[in-house]
Formats: sequence, C-alpha cells, structure tokens
Amino acid sequence: MRTLHAAPASFIVPPAHHLVSSTPTPRGALPSAEATIQSHARFPLSPRVARRRRCARAALPSAGTAAATVDDAKRDVLIALSQIIDPDFGTDIVSCGFVKDLEISEALEEVSFRLELTTPACPVKDMFEEKANEVVAALPWVKKVNVTMSAQPAQPVYAGDLPEGLQKISNIIAVSSCKGGVGKSTVAVNLAYTLAGMGARVGIFDADVFGPSLPTMVSPENRLLVVNPESKSILPTEYLGVKLVSFGFAGQGRAIMRGPMVSGVINQLLTTTDWGELDYLVIDMPPGTGDIHLTLCQVAPLTAAVIVTTPQKLAFIDVAKGVRMFSKLKVPCVAVVENMCYFDADEKRYYPFGQGSGAQVVQQFGIPHLFDLPIRPTLSASGDTGIPEVVADPQGDVAKTFQNLGVCVVQQCAKIRQQVSTAVSYDRSIRAIRVKVPDSEEEFLLHPATVRRNDRSAQSVDEWTGEQKVQYGDIPEDIEPEEIRPMGNYAVSITWPDGFSQIAPYDQLDMLERLVDVPRPATPAVVSS
Repeated sequence: MRTLHAAPASFIVPPAHHLVSSTPTPRGALPSAEATIQSHARFPLSPRVARRRRCARAALPSAGTAAATVDDAKRDVLIALSQIIDPDFGTDIVSCGFVKDLEISEALEEVSFRLELTTPACPVKDMFEEKANEVVAALPWVKKVNVTMSAQPAQPVYAGDLPEGLQKISNIIAVSSCKGGVGKSTVAVNLAYTLAGMGARVGIFDADVFGPSLPTMVSPENRLLVVNPESKSILPTEYLGVKLVSFGFAGQGRAIMRGPMVSGVINQLLTTTDWGELDYLVIDMPPGTGDIHLTLCQVAPLTAAVIVTTPQKLAFIDVAKGVRMFSKLKVPCVAVVENMCYFDADEKRYYPFGQGSGAQVVQQFGIPHLFDLPIRPTLSASGDTGIPEVVADPQGDVAKTFQNLGVCVVQQCAKIRQQVSTAVSYDRSIRAIRVKVPDSEEEFLLHPATVRRNDRSAQSVDEWTGEQKVQYGDIPEDIEPEEIRPMGNYAVSITWPDGFSQIAPYDQLDMLERLVDVPRPATPAVVSS
C-alpha cells in the first residue's frame, strides 16, 4: 500500500464536467466528484444500503453526547462514515472496507484513520477525504481528525497462474479498433498519460510488431529495452513516469515475420517484462482480429476494452467485428471513442466525414459511453513530436475529453472488479453458493454438491468418450467449498476439501439446477469468498 502523492505539475488535468446541472451535458461528459455523490440522492438506494443509512442517522449521537469508551467512540466514527456512499458501488465506504487503521486517542478527542481506495486514480478521492473529515468532525466529542488517503496494492482479480510480470497489475485495458488509421495509438497514449495525471501507476504496451507507433509518439531518454542479466526479465523504458514497452524499442525496427513468430514475440514482450506494480496497463492493440489478438486475450486477463472508430460506415463494419470478438472472450467494452468527428470554423461545427458511426456502435452493442474527438492539427502534431497532447496542453479541450474518458475507465474498471469479485460466494448460514453474474440483476442459489458433480474438466469427464468419471455417489451431499476466487471475467475457481480445483464458467453455473424455497437464517449470513 502506498500513500497518494500529488501529480507532477505537467500532469495536472482539468476536472470533469458536471452532469447534475440545470443545463444538458455534452456527449462524452462525465459527472464530477461532488455531482456524482450528490446524484445518489435522486435515485433509490438498494434496500440494504437504505436500511443502513436510516440506522446510521438514528444512531448518531445527539449534541453534547460524549463517547464513554474507545469502543463506543469507534462505533460512533464508523456510523458517521457509513453516511458516505461510494457512487460506483452504491454502498457506504464502511461496507466497502475502505476504512482502515482506525485509532482513537485515550482522551477520546482525536480520531485517526486511513481510507484505502481501490485505485489512486479514484475521481472522487478528494471528495471522500473532505466528507470524511466533515462527518467525523461533527461528532460532539471530536476535537481533531486525521485522515490519510491510500490505495489498495496493485493485484489482478484473477485466480489462475499468471506470468510473473503480470502478477502486480490491477487492470489491463485494451484499446482496439480492428482497423488501421483511425487514431487508436493516439487514444491509447493520451489515455495512459491522463490516467497517470490522475495519480495512477501506468504502463503502455505497444502490441503492433509490424508497425509500432510508440517510439514516435513519446520521447523517452533511453530508447532501447534492457534485459536484466540476473532475472532475464525485460526492463521497460520510461517517459514522464509511464512505463513503455514496444518492439520498436527492441532495436529491430519493424518486423518481417510470419504469424506464429509474431504471437511468440508479443507473448515474450508482454509476459517477461518486469512491469512492477501498475494500476493500469494500456495495451495498444494492432489492427484486425487474428492470432495476435487471441494471444493477448488468452495471456493477459483483460479488464476492459476501449473501442476507437471514425464516422465512416466502413470503420463501423470493422469495429463491429472487434466488439463481437471481445464479447466472445468475455471482455466488456466500456467506451467508444469516435475520432476525427468534426472541426470548428466560422463559428460553425462541420462534420466532413458524416455522423453516426460511434453512436451506432453504442446503440447496437450497448456500450455505455461515447466520446468525440475533433480534427485538430495540434493533436496530430503531438503524435509526431513525441509529446502527448494531454501533456503538451493539459487545459485544452482535447485534454478535457481525455479526462472524461479517464474518469469513465476508472469508474467502469472499479465496477467490473467489484462485480467479478462478488459474483460467486458461499453462504455458510444456508449452505448454498450464491451466484450473481456480472451485468445481471438476477441472483440465484446452487447446492455445492450439484456444482461439484457437474464439473466438465478432463478430471471428471473422459475427453474421448464423454463418459462421466466422477459418479453421483462419489461426491458427499454435505460437501462445502473451501475457497471461491474469480478467474477473469468469465469464471470462478472453486477449491474443494479433497484438493480439487474446479473452473466453473458463469455460463455453466447459469444452466445448473437451482435451489428454491431456501429457509432464511435468523442471524445475518456469514459469507466467505
């Protein structure tokens, strides 16, 4: 865990626009921290959160009331902090587990605690700090409040065996278009430096071996990758604090090789690089939907994808193929960037390539956010000079659009991680496995023995004959899982008492016989995951 530090001055980016206002919000704009938190007052909370808030208000000490013991004081502080709702999860920050290291002075006058957020790039971290100070300072016995902000250690939401280089990366974002020349590399680089400006630890992986763009778009002092002689790992180069890896930095220029060799090079560059701890690794995907893309999706547990297109119909046709590919691989597409949309002249806005390609992607595939980028000579020139536009002009209109895109990516990745981490859990109080597949409102219950008996791996089913190796009676009726952990965006890994590790895809769990009329426990459920 590390304490958050202010971003360098060259990285300061303008705040996101407000959505909750009296005027319509431009397309692509996202809510500011304050507006996002306040917006939850306009919509109904879940019953559990609503009950917690009512109890919190009822339990708040009245004016002049002092805490009797340290335990009472801690309870008062937690009740006060439970009034703060995380806008992404819809749950209070106490239930989210953000409150750490709560300490009360012996005189019951000074309160110290740490708020550990899911990412240092959290767009509402300043608002959280301000609100936490406010609600705790309002307690009648509190004279001083010390709030420290931090972020969770970088780690993937993945249960499988990852290459060592990827084990300390929280989120991997694919920037894809499936068509060349639409500005995908421009979006990838500027998104990465926007996330860095928000306080995150970021890396960029240029996956285009045939035509690497990264060496032209950034200007690192060291333009060659170095191999650590002891660990044999690749050490990435850096520019303005962002780690960079590209075949163009390998001293080979552009590759001339066959497909299988390219996949091997991509795999080696990505997995043997010592990325260290990263909050976001942005992958600049090459055009197409071939072997390289499948290799990347299989090797790296992609958190989400950002789709780049242009207004032309031809661009939409190719982009649609990419969206379908990510859908099959269970990688959610969180945003569409429509590049080269328009230019402003003579106090008018012109659309030289037409309109509607980006909106068509959003409507047809249900991708939640659309961002427009204008035709700007400075945006094109920044890619040639080696200084990203968001660094060269952090207060400009283009930087504001990328700031909104960055906020979107941070929020959507946090939601995805939360959904995946809580999708499947074991409720010991009713001896049932709870399943709520990401992007679904339905929750259902499964008997543990049913899940174990329906394993379809080679250890349970003969691959040649399809004959079931594990018989019904081999699995005891009272079997309970020891551990359930997410495995990418498509499955969970379930460890059983006999040491067997079962991979259970969400699609398979959805097809199993469900429990109905399960008696509810009198006491709150104890959930293990």
